[in-house]
Amino acid sequence: MIFLTIGTQEPFDRLVSALDQWAATSGVPVFGQLGALKAESYRPQHFPFADFMDAAAYEEKLRAADVVVAHAGMGSIISALTHAKPIIIMPRRASLGEHRNEHQLATAERFRSRSGVWVADEPSALPALLAQLLSGNAAAGSIAPFASDSLLDALRGLIRGVAA
Repeated sequence: MIFLTIGTQEPFDRLVSALDQWAATSGVPVFGQLGALKAESYRPQHFPFADFMDAAAYEEKLRAADVVVAHAGMGSIISALTHAKPIIIMPRRASLGEHRNEHQLATAERFRSRSGVWVADEPSALPALLAQLLSGNAAAGSIAPFASDSLLDALRGLIRGVAA
């Protein structure tokens, strides 16, 4: 199952439409959490969706997913990596009216080389990435749910240095 999550603040019609077109012929189940839709927002025809999900329902879909598809939001990326789920991110673009600024382009660039994260710069890149991930030819990658001891030690040292 593919779990699409695009955050809760703004619609992301480019990504939703691209995944809907793919779902029309793929035979792979998809579920989407689409956030704050507007009257004119694109609504998928080939997979079920919810505007908002409570934490338990979101967690259930995330656990069931073979692949997560998302905007380039840190919450989505961290959630997928914490659950060792491969994630395809597509950055929203302010230049296309999808966000207030271009920070998601920077996020996508930062995570481009991270194991478990694939970047679809354009909707046309989505089908090939999905084919690759669904074929099992890609490692999921993961992060620990807690900070490493070395990070905690570094933060303690920083705090002690500031407090001194």
